[in-house]
Amino acid sequence: MVEIEYQIHALPRLLQPHSDFVVKPAHGSGGEGIVVIAGRRKEQYRKVSGVLMKQEELDHHVSNVLSGMYSLGGHPDKAMIEYRVQFDPVFGEISYQGVPDVRIIVFLGVPVMSMTRLPTRKSDGKANLHLGAIGAGIDMATGKTLTAVWGNEIVTEHPDTGNPVTGVTVPYWDKLLRLAARCYELTGLGYQGVDIVLDKDKGPLVLELNARPGLNIQIANREGLLPRLRLVEKDRASVKDLNERIAFARRHFAAKTAPSLSST
Repeated sequence: MVEIEYQIHALPRLLQPHSDFVVKPAHGSGGEGIVVIAGRRKEQYRKVSGVLMKQEELDHHVSNVLSGMYSLGGHPDKAMIEYRVQFDPVFGEISYQGVPDVRIIVFLGVPVMSMTRLPTRKSDGKANLHLGAIGAGIDMATGKTLTAVWGNEIVTEHPDTGNPVTGVTVPYWDKLLRLAARCYELTGLGYQGVDIVLDKDKGPLVLELNARPGLNIQIANREGLLPRLRLVEKDRASVKDLNERIAFARRHFAAKTAPSLSST
């Protein structure tokens, strides 16, 4: 964690043992300010897009993070240096360079809607929809991907790899549901978005918790959130423990139709 400008001078020494890592604002939003380093070339850092960064460029970026350039409200921030996930091979053919993730919306401890966010060339390898990543809805019962949204388009194939993004089974689905649901007790937030990544060696890892997750997950699933939230509120008394909450999600929020095979 880099908290003050003076610590930037120590970055070369701190990063020297690591060939790949992620720099992100502690209080950022929408993926802004995140830099993913995938390797080195001599004295420079190589981003997942292949672009090289000099040490002074990385230092300047971290300084911008501290100044609040990417934080909510522009308040002074901190820069986190994180482990770079090596994503599960299941996403290898439907992701461009960056690390895909799974977002699960949890309401009163019940997982109500989910999608996987797949990096593209346009998103510069980042898994953020507003930067150009794909959002593919997920069947809450089976963990299989449904149709997907890319910008304003409904798509069934990844624009860079050409491979289908529908009908892909997300590994560890039951474990992902349980991880997400348990975040209700962890944070006490009635409504939150839980972002999980699938590391090929470490398995599911909670990436971050969002108190204000975007609503474009509804477009990826082609269904609104409000009816699901109301259903949870109505039956809240019967879904108290973890197993009941997972069973409720699988039973009530299964996909109603098979994924469409047409795209625009």
